[in-house]
Amino acid sequence: MKSMFRDAQAKTVLLQWFDRFRERIPAPTESRRVQTRWGDTHVLVGGPEGAPPVVLLHGALASSAHVLRELAPLLERFRVHAVDLIGQSVKSADVQPSVSNNAYGEWLAEVLEGLSLRRTHVVGVSMGGFAAIRLAAFAPERIDRLALLVPAGVVNGSAWEGLTKVGLPMMLYRLSPSERRLQAVVRHLFTTLDEDWVPYMGDALRSYTLNLRVPVLARPEEFQGLKAPTLVLGADQDVSFPGQRLLARAPELFPTLVGRELLKDCRHCPPTTDAFRRWLSDRLSDFLSEPGPLQTRRSGAAEA
Repeated sequence: MKSMFRDAQAKTVLLQWFDRFRERIPAPTESRRVQTRWGDTHVLVGGPEGAPPVVLLHGALASSAHVLRELAPLLERFRVHAVDLIGQSVKSADVQPSVSNNAYGEWLAEVLEGLSLRRTHVVGVSMGGFAAIRLAAFAPERIDRLALLVPAGVVNGSAWEGLTKVGLPMMLYRLSPSERRLQAVVRHLFTTLDEDWVPYMGDALRSYTLNLRVPVLARPEEFQGLKAPTLVLGADQDVSFPGQRLLARAPELFPTLVGRELLKDCRHCPPTTDAFRRWLSDRLSDFLSEPGPLQTRRSGAAEA
């Protein structure tokens, strides 16, 4: 199987970025390793011991440190287990499970076993949302509450728009990297630009082999056993998974959908500001802590 990384030096660069993002997490974390049939899985764990558990799943070309940096306020109220997706992170096994079946759900169920989590809240972002959806199809009884932020595997955007706005700029940057070409990539992906995410993306595009595969779209019959209240958040300027279409299809898929919201003026990667990090973490915390159907929504996002 082809490696995710161009070479050993590329992997070293990505490991250095992992450490940098982990240093930005404003709370202590500890590393754990879980063995699965697909290989070793790394998990960052933090938050009060004895607090309700949350499994947090990052997007493609990222890591547990990246997503925990953006959702660090969750550590105030939950015992967070940020899992490094195999095939998507420098910290877990260099293998790529199929995205055409429940392989990611089966892998994640084994990770939960290794973490001794019989049931847990699950929060998935982008590709992490796809893994969460596959878990909901494969082992819905493991999920207490399910939150999906711009998830893969529900809808796809325009192939032409994805090629011209994201795919082609990525290819041109990889062929001949420059700051101008990097800006052409990130302007359609990131809502805000900062000193960590933009240079990280440049290094990631040069370091990963980018064997990007389109995840299979979920089917309604897969979730008949799902009992967990579900929240779906989309972004109105998301090229990959258009927010309006995402929220329109969510009720068809998830029988326990209790909330769906459209993030305004937001691309696929939400704002990386302290204000938005706090708002989003509070929004998720309120949902995860709610014993019954979701009743309220906070300012900053419009309900579909």
